[in-house]
Amino acid sequence: MTTAPSAALANFERMLASGKDSALLRYALGNEHLKAGQAALAIDHLRIAVQLDPGYTAAWKLLGRALADAGHVDDALVAYREGIAVAGRKGDKQAGKEMQVFVRRLEKARAGGGT
Repeated sequence: MTTAPSAALANFERMLASGKDSALLRYALGNEHLKAGQAALAIDHLRIAVQLDPGYTAAWKLLGRALADAGHVDDALVAYREGIAVAGRKGDKQAGKEMQVFVRRLEKARAGGGT
């Protein structure tokens, strides 16, 4: 289900159009698109966020969620595992633990026949 774009999304899109590209802006765009039910658009922005800043743990976590929401379980697992590795290198224990939980849930759902 998609919802109407938020004012925040419109603002972030204007910022991007004006040339103010950054990992944080791409994360914000991805988050807003995901909230609007637009997983494919969220994935596009979040992939760019992690390209711009491969150490951005929160972007890896949100990318995994967007991929899972879009039904791309294998890609979601890859994103989560990369995020776990990044979190480990940065000492971001909480984010790493959260992504480990998401990985286990996806693996359990896949083993049980779900996606």
